[in-house]
Amino acid sequence: MGRKIRMRNALKGYLMWPVSLTGLLLCMNLSIYVLDKKAGLVMSGFILVYFLIAITVYYLKRHKIASELIHFAMDYGQVQKQLLKELALPYAILDVEGRMQWGNDAFLEIVNEKKAIRKSISTIFPELTEDRLPLREKDEIIHITYKDRDYRVLLRKIITPNLDQDLHWNVEDTVKAWSSKNALIAMYLYDETENIALVKANKEQKLITGLLYIDNYDEALETIDEVRRSLLTALVERKINKYMQGIDAVIKKMEKDKYFFVFQQKYLPYLQSNKFSVLEEVRGVNIGNEMSVTISIGLGVNAQTYIESYEFARAAMDLALARGGDQAVVKDRDKISYYGGKSIQMEKSTRVKARVKAHAFREFVEAKDKIVIMGHKIGDVDSLGAAIGVYRIAKAFNKKAHIVINEVTTSLRPMMNRFVGNPDYEEDMFLKNDQVKEIVDMNTLLVIVDVNRPSYTECQELLDYTKTVVIFDHHRQTNEAIDTAVLSYIEPYASSTSEMIAEILQYIGGNLRLKPIEADALYAGIMIDTNNFLTKTGVRTFEAAAYLRRSGADVTRIRKLFRSEMIDFKTKADAIRSTEIYQEYFAITVCASSDVGSPTILGAQVANELLNINGIKASFVLTEYNDKIYISARSIDEANVQIIMEKLGGGGHLSVAGSQLEDTTIEEAISLVKATLDKMIEEGEL
Repeated sequence: MGRKIRMRNALKGYLMWPVSLTGLLLCMNLSIYVLDKKAGLVMSGFILVYFLIAITVYYLKRHKIASELIHFAMDYGQVQKQLLKELALPYAILDVEGRMQWGNDAFLEIVNEKKAIRKSISTIFPELTEDRLPLREKDEIIHITYKDRDYRVLLRKIITPNLDQDLHWNVEDTVKAWSSKNALIAMYLYDETENIALVKANKEQKLITGLLYIDNYDEALETIDEVRRSLLTALVERKINKYMQGIDAVIKKMEKDKYFFVFQQKYLPYLQSNKFSVLEEVRGVNIGNEMSVTISIGLGVNAQTYIESYEFARAAMDLALARGGDQAVVKDRDKISYYGGKSIQMEKSTRVKARVKAHAFREFVEAKDKIVIMGHKIGDVDSLGAAIGVYRIAKAFNKKAHIVINEVTTSLRPMMNRFVGNPDYEEDMFLKNDQVKEIVDMNTLLVIVDVNRPSYTECQELLDYTKTVVIFDHHRQTNEAIDTAVLSYIEPYASSTSEMIAEILQYIGGNLRLKPIEADALYAGIMIDTNNFLTKTGVRTFEAAAYLRRSGADVTRIRKLFRSEMIDFKTKADAIRSTEIYQEYFAITVCASSDVGSPTILGAQVANELLNINGIKASFVLTEYNDKIYISARSIDEANVQIIMEKLGGGGHLSVAGSQLEDTTIEEAISLVKATLDKMIEEGEL
């Protein structure tokens, strides 16, 4: 309205300017009168004629000019309307409730509905519900699919004030207009089908770098006659090459047991859907070899460059080998996925790696002034035994050493009481978090035993206090890792960390001699983690036990230390009595934590006991302790509890694993375990 008034005033001023100039001519006439009256009189006559002509032209022509302007405006509006109607971009107008008011030819051609006008837009495009319509000046962008085409929809709200509204338009009127039903919504459709197809094609054609290692090449060949070794090698290579041909991969053998390959990303979903079946195919090759051949695969996905993709593949392979091999690991930038890992990792008979790690560890010990050793939260006998073994190494090289333990459970107390107050050991041998933080600096060697996840350590903050970190552990690695470790010795096939430390002790040198009390601690760690040498025991386990026996470990003395209290025995009996057999093969129960000194240790013992029941493939014992739900999972050889616990945020080994759940109840945790088992059975993982 205001714009129309301004146009009218401008047009009137433009037509009246000849009349307005009469005043200027009159001033000029007065000046001439002063100079010459006759000339002024003549000038007055001409001015009068000029004024009459100007007035006549104004009144005669103004209606014609206005009429011409109106016709021009009407023609211009028709042109605009026709252009909008024939615009190649699909365009429509909706009311604030989402009903369609108008659409151009391109839009109506897409929807192909003659009666689309006045219909709700959600009946045409179900994704465009009323709650997704724009409420303010900010545009709403929605991606939809309609008749096998992909569209990007832009919705823009437009204010349409009333024509009879006051000319003064303020902020309050604008706010009211956004919520007024007079507002309209402009809808634009952008066809992005080809763009999406090109992006998808580009992504699918992107190359993925992969590494494939044979885990036990030499060990497997040693278990077969020399005549058939070449045949076994040929069969394994044939399985690998045939599988790679199926995904159109280029594969190159770098060493006798190492391969490098590249393939298009479009084949990755296929590999993931069949869970890298080449793992099973290679493991099934048997021509009389006692040990099955296993392979590990590492893939680097969605890297910016091929060099970065190769580094991703290297990191994935390192993780696969650290977890025991026989699995595929896909590293998609920060996301890591695991496949396989179902077989029991066979221990290596050679101790070359243990000797190399021992010599490297000795160099770090000799270079530092202080050594701090810590295990995992709620420490067990294995972490304590391993820590005491490292403590003895530090003392053999005359270094100050401390062991970090915050909570002394009833399972640890009998063993710790043999060191606390013992004149052969320093008073500050065991420290808590607050005490150890005051002594750790950049010249301190931090040794982490029986854990490789920073959040599970006794004091995670110590990782920031020093740059020299060494890890000894027998648990499989997960996505959460300690990146600052200068030396990492993680062997999933080992029965316990105490076994690993017992081997290190034999190669560390320095005239080291274990005391009987220290040998007892290490022997107890092996005994508890192997459930009295029934689980995960190999040749090297018994060799380590023999070394500890020679060093003075006494089995009878150790057995007396770990006898159960009556309340613990009754609690275990109650837990076993209330066990639920789920899906015919899985034992699930709850272990009470009240009046019990070490509920998590007790839960692990119950899980071991349940495996003695005929037909049970795996046992799961839940314990509520310190506002967390601790799950102890055990199996013999028919189920991989490590994969089950990883899905619940935990980890461990094929036959021994666990997890911790926060902000949940016992009932919810049991339901979660059951749901996980159901899903894995449905997907064929169990």
